[in-house]
Amino acid sequence: MSHTILLVQPHLRPDTRTYSDYETINECLEGICKIFEEHLKRMNPNMSSITYDISQLFDFVDQLADLSCLVFSKQIGAYVPHNKDWIKEKIYNMLRKQAGKS
Repeated sequence: MSHTILLVQPHLRPDTRTYSDYETINECLEGICKIFEEHLKRMNPNMSSITYDISQLFDFVDQLADLSCLVFSKQIGAYVPHNKDWIKEKIYNMLRKQAGKS
């Protein structure tokens, strides 16, 4: 249980910055996947079902102007920042476990 704050800036304009918070890192990672899925739905409004692979998700993450997580560390009593590469590694591990290949 590590409280996590997700910071998202989809475009270069500062007014596109948003944040959301989650009780766990996994909830945050699932939130990122949900953001991507909502993006796919907006881009393909006439498709009844949409599938994607992890490389498409990672391309989406890379195209965001900024994406980072602040994860609360009990040891230091503060939030520790993590970048896109850390996020992609954690998403990869989460999806691999969900697929039963851990």
